[in-house]
Amino acid sequence: MVYRSIGLMSGSSLDGLDMAMVEFDEVRGIWNFNIEAAETVPYSEEWSDKLKNATTLSAYEYLSLHSEYGHYIGQTVRSFIEKNQLEHRVQMIASHGHTTFHNPSIGLTAQLGDGSAIAAETNINVVSDLRSLDVALGGQGAPIVPMGEKYLWPDYAYFLNLGGIANISIHDASSDKVLAFDVCPANRVLNILAQKEGLDFDKDGAIAAKGQINTELLTALNALSYYKQAPPKSLANEFGAEEIIGLIEKHNLNTEDAMRTYVEHIALQIGYSLSFAKRPEGQPKMLVTGGGAFNLFLMKRIKNILAQYGIEAIVPDEQTIAFKEAIVM
Repeated sequence: MVYRSIGLMSGSSLDGLDMAMVEFDEVRGIWNFNIEAAETVPYSEEWSDKLKNATTLSAYEYLSLHSEYGHYIGQTVRSFIEKNQLEHRVQMIASHGHTTFHNPSIGLTAQLGDGSAIAAETNINVVSDLRSLDVALGGQGAPIVPMGEKYLWPDYAYFLNLGGIANISIHDASSDKVLAFDVCPANRVLNILAQKEGLDFDKDGAIAAKGQINTELLTALNALSYYKQAPPKSLANEFGAEEIIGLIEKHNLNTEDAMRTYVEHIALQIGYSLSFAKRPEGQPKMLVTGGGAFNLFLMKRIKNILAQYGIEAIVPDEQTIAFKEAIVM
């Protein structure tokens, strides 16, 4: 069977709307895929502010934004289709939306972006609200990509996504079980720190590479209660923007030292997270994707930590790095 779909993803780092037109080919349970077109449309300052502040709105204003953002997504996808001459080729659109509220302990998760509005703008079948059923069944609703990883990249035992939040999935081929959970806030925190220097992000990790690790801050970060919880577990966006940034600011560090310390925190937590699952047999490899995979200094520290566990970190081609989540959607 051949399937042609556009996947959409908006992450917590608010970089923009990721879109990927993918052709999937399935033969006797073996899946292959080809990215026919992919693009990230950056959010305007206005849209970034709307999404960032959505949780402060009244119920009426929130639902109004849900509809407005759905129409925006649909219009953006329509332009993407026209630009890449994909008319009459797209069978389905799968839209993740933009996560606002997420508290699985009370059965709650919410993503902005009305699927009906997307369908109205594009006249194409739309699948949306992708997390709610898992949460209703008692799951965490996050990370959302492990099933796609299982079928599309079967040669890997470990997967790491370095987005606004770093999440990991560990695939045990012998039992066909998958353990997946959010590790820690990642780009969301690093980008907030970079913005203090007037930058959108720390290109190649150049700022962090100049800093020194502050042991007191690193110890405080690693002691946060979330890291003591056993998976399955997941993080709300506010954890990075509020709790983590608040803790960093209490230590009154310059940006270089704050970023260097936080990079070390990310790398260490990724290493610690491996203790929650049985080590797969053989020489395991970890596929690393998401915007943080472009951060050369962060990747250097992660590779050094993983080497201590006998795991090789593989950074794939740029399209897979940037659009893996959209592909899986």
